Formats: sequence, structure tokens, C-alpha cells
Amino acid sequence: MEEQKYSDLKLGERGAIISIVAYICLSVLKLIIGYMSNSAALRADGLNNTTDIIASIAVLIGLKLSQRPPDENHRYGHWKSETIASMVASFIMATVGLQVLIDACIGLVQGRDESPDVMAAYVGVFSAIVMYFVYLYNKKLAEKINSKAVMAAAKDNISDAWVSIGTAIGIFGSQLNMPWIDTVTAIIVGLLICKTAFEIFMQASHDLSDGFDEKKLLLYDEQIRKVDGVKGIKQIKGRSYGNNEVVDVVILVNSRLDITEAHDIATQVEKVMRNDYGVYDVHVHVEPN
Repeated sequence: MEEQKYSDLKLGERGAIISIVAYICLSVLKLIIGYMSNSAALRADGLNNTTDIIASIAVLIGLKLSQRPPDENHRYGHWKSETIASMVASFIMATVGLQVLIDACIGLVQGRDESPDVMAAYVGVFSAIVMYFVYLYNKKLAEKINSKAVMAAAKDNISDAWVSIGTAIGIFGSQLNMPWIDTVTAIIVGLLICKTAFEIFMQASHDLSDGFDEKKLLLYDEQIRKVDGVKGIKQIKGRSYGNNEVVDVVILVNSRLDITEAHDIATQVEKVMRNDYGVYDVHVHVEPN
């Protein structure tokens, strides 16, 4: 099972690399056309993609570090490197999102005299289509290997697709003798960048602080109680190491059972959690009742 986990992390690198290549190409295209067409919204979208490059590189590094086996200083392995990478990516995105907002607000106050060239809008539509297909690939990959970092990258991909659509709409609208619409769209782009950054940060901080899905714990509690020999559950806790779940549970068994029989029940609980629900590691403590 552990070898499969490491293999999945290696496969996850492919999604990060595809995102990096797409973002490099699109950011260069958007920034060039953005300055040539005098579009603040497209330039903001291009800057967004430059941060996505850095964020995707952070995810790639996190995936690589997570593949390192346990060592003297990391007895549980390096699985959390993946989650740390997601948090770093959120900080990078938030920084540029705020910068885009500041620049756009300044532009709105100063006013604009002319609308951007319509070519900028077509670039936005093209970018949205590209990022939507990258999103579909990364989402499917994330679900296949159960990677939160790759899923975070996928969420960033679809966010970028919507940002590009919004950019195109703003530029098309500005052609109606309302150049300020392009600047307003840049503000919306900045807000969307910050929103995505906040969502990724909240998920990463939740995992790093040993947060766990309460609904999953209730499900696991219910299934463990069904194991033959388990009379009840005194306590159950869960935490995450990257894309791996670790469950700690204290089960109650008949006090008349000998050590071997109690151990067999604990072993059966471990098998159910690992085989039926994909839990990476299960710590079962037995108490007589």
C-alpha cells in the first residue's frame, strides 16, 4: 500500500508540470497582448498566471518532498510536505491578488480615456478554454490518486478559467464606450485570486492543524461497531498526513477474552479501515468492558 502511495505522488507530478507549462505560455501571451491592447484586466489576468507558475512549482516541490521515505528526523515520513506546498501557494496567490486590486483601484480613481483593443478579449476566451481542459485533467488525476495538492491545483485551474471569461466579458463590455468596465473587471479578477488563495489556505491550515472531516469519523465509528467482537467505541480520532488518513480508535471488547482474541478483533478493525476505506494507518487500542 505504501509503495502505491509513493507511486501516486509521482503520478501527481505530471499534473503540476502540465499546469506550469500552460501557465507559462498563457502568462506570456496575456502580458504581451495586455500591454499592446492597453487592457488592465488582461494584464491582471496575466499577472495572476505568473503567480500560478510559482504556486504550481511549489506544489511540484511538495509532491517530490512527500516521496522521501521516513528518516531519523521524520519518523512518520514527509507526507505533509504536500500540504505545506499548498499553503505556500496560497500565500503567493494572495500577494499578487492584493497587488492587482491595488493597481486596479488606482486606475479606477484616475480614470481611463480609451477602451482596450478587442483582441485582448479573444485572448481571454482562448485562455479560458485551455485552462478548462487543464482543470479537467488535474481534477481527474487528483481523484484518482486522492491528492489534495493536485486538487488544489485543479481548483486554481478552474478559477483561472472563470477569471479569463470575466476578463473577456469586461473587455467586450468596454467596447461600448465604457472603458471603466475593463478596470472594474480587473478588480473582480483580483478578488477572485484572493478568494481562491483563501480557500486553499483554509484547507491546508485545517490539515496541518490535524483537522479531520467529522462526517468521515461518524462513518468510521459506525463501521467499526459492526466488526464482530467490538462492544463499543470509547474514543475515535483522525488526522491527515498529506493525502493519507490516520485513525486512532479505542474499542471496547468482552473482558473475558484473552490477549490473542482481543488482538484478533483489533486486527480485523484495521483490515476493515484499510481495505474498505483506504485509511493509510490505523492505531487500535483495546480496553475490556
